Formats: sequence, C-alpha cells, structure tokens
Amino acid sequence: MPILSLPNAKHLLARTLFGFSKEQLQQAMGYGTMEDLVDKALLADVKTPAAPNTWVNTTPAQVQQDSGDTAKWYRELTYWWYNRMFSEGLSMQEKMVLFLHNHFSCERDKVNYPQYMYQQNQLFRKFAFGNFKQLVKEISSDPTMLIYLDGNNSRGTGPNENYGRELMELFTLGIGNYTENDIKQAAKVLSGWQVKGLTAVFDPNRWHKEANLTIFGKTAAFKVDTLVDLIFEQKACAEFICRKLYKAFLYYKPDEAFVSQMATVFRSNNFEMKPLLRFMFLSDHFYQISFQATRIKDPQELMVGSLKALQIKVPDIVNLYDMAKLMQMQLLQPPDVAGWPGQRDWISSTTYSYRGGFTDSLLTGKRFNGTTVTGKLDVLAYARSFPNSEKAALFVNDVIDSLVSFPILESKRQFLLNTLLDGTIAANWSTYTPQADARIVRLLKAIMRLPEYQLN
Repeated sequence: MPILSLPNAKHLLARTLFGFSKEQLQQAMGYGTMEDLVDKALLADVKTPAAPNTWVNTTPAQVQQDSGDTAKWYRELTYWWYNRMFSEGLSMQEKMVLFLHNHFSCERDKVNYPQYMYQQNQLFRKFAFGNFKQLVKEISSDPTMLIYLDGNNSRGTGPNENYGRELMELFTLGIGNYTENDIKQAAKVLSGWQVKGLTAVFDPNRWHKEANLTIFGKTAAFKVDTLVDLIFEQKACAEFICRKLYKAFLYYKPDEAFVSQMATVFRSNNFEMKPLLRFMFLSDHFYQISFQATRIKDPQELMVGSLKALQIKVPDIVNLYDMAKLMQMQLLQPPDVAGWPGQRDWISSTTYSYRGGFTDSLLTGKRFNGTTVTGKLDVLAYARSFPNSEKAALFVNDVIDSLVSFPILESKRQFLLNTLLDGTIAANWSTYTPQADARIVRLLKAIMRLPEYQLN
C-alpha cells in the first residue's frame, strides 16, 4: 500500500482532478492514509447537481434552433460543467464524467439539441463510479448516441451498422476482436429504437424478424442487454477498457502486465468501476517515479488547474469556453467518434501559444487579443500566502514547487529568481517594495510558460 506522502498526494490529485490548490493539497494530506483519501474523498459518492436551467426538460423543436436558443443553451450547459470542474473539491467524479464523454464520444454539432447532451452527461455522472456494463446497456438506447451514430432510424430489415461497429471497436473490444458478421448481426439487435421528444422508445415493428442470430459463435434470440452481456464475456473487453483507463490516468504506453491485473479486478467485481479505480490508485505501480509528471495536461486541466493553483475565487467562464476552442478541446464537441487522442496531440506551435496566452490572462486581466478577463489574480495576496514570500530565493522555490510537477533544473530556478529580482539583489526583495507586483507577474508568467508546467 503506498504511503500518503506529499509527492504521492500531488501525483494522485494531479491525475484525478482538474488541478488543486495549496489548501486542497493540505486537505488531502489530512486524511492520514492513502486508503482514506481514496475511499473517503476521491471515490466518495457525490450528490447529483442541480440542472443548469429549466430548458433541460423542454421538448426539442426546430424553433429552438431557428431562434438561437440551442446555441445559447449549449453555452450555458458548458458553463455549468466548468463550474462543476472548478468546484469539484477532492472528488474525481468530474474527471470520470469527462473520461466517459471522451470514451463514448458524441459531437454537439450533430446531436443539435443540448437537452440530449445534458441527459447523457447525467448518465455519465450516474455511472462514473458505477457498473460499466450497465452503462453500455443504457447508452445503447441513449438519445444522444442514437442520433450521433444513426441508430435513430435503424430498422431490422436494413440496420445501420454505425453504432454496432463503434460499440465493439471503440467502446468495448478494440479492433481485431470481432468479425464483420458480428457487427452485422449486432446491428439487427440494436435496431428498433427511435428518439421521441426527450426520450427513446422501442418500436418492435422496426426490429428484425429473425428468431435467432449468431454473434461471437453463439446462436440465440438476442436483445440489447444479452448482446452486451455476451460482449463483456469476451476476454478482450475488460483488457480494452482497463487499457483505456491506464492511458487516461497513468501513462500513455500501458504496462500490459498491470493492465491484466486491472482486468482481473474488473471481472471479479462484475465490471464495477469503483473497485477498479480503487485498485489502480492504491497500487504501488501507480506511484512509480517514472510515471510522475509525464502526462501532458489537456486544455481543461491546464485552464481549471491554473485557476485553482493561483487561488482565483471567481473564474471567467467565458474565457474558458472561448480558449478551449482555440486549444482544440471544446467540451461536448470532440473531433470525431474516437474522441480526443490526447497526450502529444495537445501541443502544437499554435496551441502552445494559446496556452501561454491563457495563463498570462489570469495575471494581466487581458486576453491575447486585448479582451478584458474577469477574475484577475490578486498578485500580492497570492505571493503573501507563501510563508517565505519575503525571502526571494525561498519564495521562488516555493512557487515553483506549488505550480510545477516536473523537476526544474537549477539553471532554470536561477533564471526565475533573476526574473523576480529584476536586477536587484535578493536582500532587497520584499513584496512591499515598489513594483513588487509587476515582478511577481513576470515570475508567474515565466513559470507558467515553461514546458514543465504543461505536465502533470
């Protein structure tokens, strides 16, 4: 069992939350043991949040698109989700909701109505720590998924194969673990569902008429639930899902021996997520030094995490919404059915500059294009929250250790100290001297533009 040390706590929180503040780190350390931190905080059940607005219960209609309401509601839904991320505390539910959103990827531009996307978001909340197999059963008739992968008009006489294919290729088994015939037969089983109003209904007249179908070598009168049960009986299923979790939370190159251990835990717990996540986060494997600070922050981690790290009380959600699009991770709008690939795809010559522009905006109150940002950092209050704020070298080290997970070379630490001092000597440094706030801003800009700041 790993011990609850400061480095281990930082690593765990960095991977399972959208960043954390100094106070949240202290709160985590207060649990005393890693087991209590995981069980009583990270994986604790969370009360379902109130809906963003009453429109979530409004029957979708073309007039909503014509009037611009759907676009307004999509923005409101995204703002609501950002507020959930920002106020997540020490629960990793929001991180799991985003993981599931990326796993069962659906694009708002095709779904059209935010009411459906909100329902799917709620489904992910329900199963964030729940039974993954049951989630697959329920998402197979989820209105968002039916619209996105064309199951809405799939008939048994000529079934659409899109969902059946992605169910196996991207959601449960992976390429090479099914046949084209398995997809064709599964598509028949999955047909017959139609979105009506806010829900999906099954019409037996739109379903296939064959008494039995053969899938994975088994002949039976399949329904959606029994089809999903059969898929989860395939050995590749548990490994595929565990591998995806490993890449999302641990390292982009999975250790297959550990993935196999995860899969054993997953199967023995009837595909419940909480025991699987608990096994991963309480394993010594998770805390290996070679895995720490090796993952490139996705744009949401970078943005929400920066707000928390700087202790900004009221975030500018509009800034998050707009910058996420520029950094190529607009919530509810993944690039395709495979979702965001992540890791090195987050960084390019374009997106890296936008990352720096975002963190700069928290310090200057201005976006890269000059637009005013609310929630600007109170620089001096932030600096004085560190016990060594009046001791230049110690202060710089404290800020680096608070903001950066990856080890910083001594030459870079010296560069950052020189940035703060701006030509004067360390003995003259004080947060009460003229231009101290401007110097701190320059220091923070430099730290948050480092390549090391992009890692968690």
